[in-house]
Amino acid sequence: MEIFSTIFYQPIFNLLVYIYNVIPGHDIGVAIIIITFIIKLVLYIPSKKSIKSQKELATLQPAIEALKEEYKDDKDKMGPELMALYKKKGVNPFSSCLPMLIQLPFLFAIYRVFFNGLTNENAMDSLYSFVANPGMLDPIAFGFINFADKSIWLALLAGAGQFWQSKMLMAKKKPGSGGGAMAGMGAQMTYIMPIFTVFIGSRFPAGLTFYWFLSTVFSVIQQYMVLGFGKKKKDQPEVIDAPKQDQQKKNT
Repeated sequence: MEIFSTIFYQPIFNLLVYIYNVIPGHDIGVAIIIITFIIKLVLYIPSKKSIKSQKELATLQPAIEALKEEYKDDKDKMGPELMALYKKKGVNPFSSCLPMLIQLPFLFAIYRVFFNGLTNENAMDSLYSFVANPGMLDPIAFGFINFADKSIWLALLAGAGQFWQSKMLMAKKKPGSGGGAMAGMGAQMTYIMPIFTVFIGSRFPAGLTFYWFLSTVFSVIQQYMVLGFGKKKKDQPEVIDAPKQDQQKKNT
């Protein structure tokens, strides 16, 4: 915990306090917007790789489900066939996991920063010597929101943002392409995660929920940039069906 605090928590907390000190009016809401942008900028490259990998895996899902169905009674052949499909399409099934793992320490640190910084009187003990101590962070943001209290409205916004982000990463299906159990599970998670976000966000200080909402909005913007949603509809990635010729050969 001491190493985690030194490497992640303290730098982020000190950056938040420094921004809070230098912006006019010492508005914690503006400070959170700025620090969220900085963190998303730092994590841009791993986030970009994760977004691309998730989209590629989503487009391959029907083909993966078809192979699983074909080799459901022969597990020894299923693994090599799946890896061959990944190799053929140039997709690494594990490439979306590492970027997410890299971001986890930042998420835990952010949680502590907003939870302690807005509710703990001893939070300023973690300041560096060159960062001015404001005494306490004023939790009133934009003149009317108390970021130290809970806010169901911010939690609902965070949930809506989560839903928007999840829908963007769902592959566009061709008619009759199906999708299988994994595709169905992914569709369910598209609705479950926003509900979970609202439930958790409504129990956290509003400052943390606001960061959660902003982070999702910035992620959506990044997804538009990475996936090129401004292109023509015909250029958009579609679900990749299982190769029918290969299946016919195997069946004969």
